[in-house]
Amino acid sequence: MLHKLLQLLDKIKPARTAWAHCDIPCGIYDPHLAQMAVNTVIRMDALIAEVKQVLPTDADTRNKMIRYVVVKEQHAEIVKHELRILWADYFKPEHLQKFPGLHDLFWNAMKTASKAKQSANPADAEALLEAVNKIAEIFWKTKDVKAARVKAPYPTGKDVVWPKI
Repeated sequence: MLHKLLQLLDKIKPARTAWAHCDIPCGIYDPHLAQMAVNTVIRMDALIAEVKQVLPTDADTRNKMIRYVVVKEQHAEIVKHELRILWADYFKPEHLQKFPGLHDLFWNAMKTASKAKQSANPADAEALLEAVNKIAEIFWKTKDVKAARVKAPYPTGKDVVWPKI
């Protein structure tokens, strides 16, 4: 019955292609969440390094370490999730033509996110931030919005790409 209703509606108003991160479509895309999440990964790596300097013998210290690792892994997964949305729902064939390295950039960013998730190596998280920032720069170029790398207002103090609106 639903199928017949949808066929009837299609005859009344032809379907249009719609693009959005939430499949409604709302048309809202932004690499900002990926940038925030990777900064959290960087911050958790720093906090893990601080705890590693102290022998984690008491329950509170072990609990801190576990929480830092869990949050780091969750945020590395958020980076991957946000990148998948941009890659699968926002970027189109014309973007690939204009930015021929885009596919490899995304593929490598996803692999780097996995590496940052698995390790507590700050270099892995820094490489992920660089990849996400490159994607953000391309994203804003596709929208004809000027963007710049600026120091983030987070404890990491790392550069992120912000639109100049």
